[in-house]
Amino acid sequence: MHDEITLPGCNVIFINLLDELNSLMENKDTIILLVDDEADILEFLGYNLAREGFQILKAKNGQKALEIASEHKPHLIILDIMMPGLDGIETCNQLRMIPGMQNSLIVFLTARGEDYSQIAGFEAGADDYITKPIKPKVLISRIQALLRRFRHIPEISGRIVTKEFTVDQEKYRVMKNDEEIILARKEFEILQLLVSKPNKVFTREEIFIHVWGEKVIVGDRTIDVHIRRIREKIRTDHIKTIKGVGYKYEEE
Repeated sequence: MHDEITLPGCNVIFINLLDELNSLMENKDTIILLVDDEADILEFLGYNLAREGFQILKAKNGQKALEIASEHKPHLIILDIMMPGLDGIETCNQLRMIPGMQNSLIVFLTARGEDYSQIAGFEAGADDYITKPIKPKVLISRIQALLRRFRHIPEISGRIVTKEFTVDQEKYRVMKNDEEIILARKEFEILQLLVSKPNKVFTREEIFIHVWGEKVIVGDRTIDVHIRRIREKIRTDHIKTIKGVGYKYEEE
């Protein structure tokens, strides 16, 4: 009969190795498109993300990014703003118009930290806005947090019908007077949340947690920008702002 020998820390190391392996296996089917006009940044990002098991595509300008996105339908796009020719904001706008790209995640990674740049980014349809410089581990953590929501959004059957429009929860689309209204993923999730309980006031914190998750940090104006875009696209005045609290979908 042999005595069992336990080495201090071995279980922790083993568990960490299993977590890393599971993460690599989960990431291997995820396509990330990197868009930046600086080759060293593409190389740096590509190297660090490839180490996590992601499939990496690269584009040096906005036009090339549109071509690659149309062909490969990446799950996530990391996009610079300051690029010659087609800048990041216009590239983001055009990416959202590509069939099948409405639900892809788009993240701006840029040195532009001004409020107006962030607002422009979210108005163009971005899911997150990250300013440089950022440590690779922090960037990967932000990306993983976004992808977890992308991967694990529960299947919801059925439709929510209001007097103004219909929210198709399976197909991620909104129909109004036989017209399909295209919403970015975060816009859809906010609208879906509000109309799921008409007249209930959802606090900003509830919306952040439901749509972005607890570990994702976004700017204070992010929800305001998304709400404004939803109102404009659907042409509704039933989404009410409760000053200092949050928002609700008001139904008679």
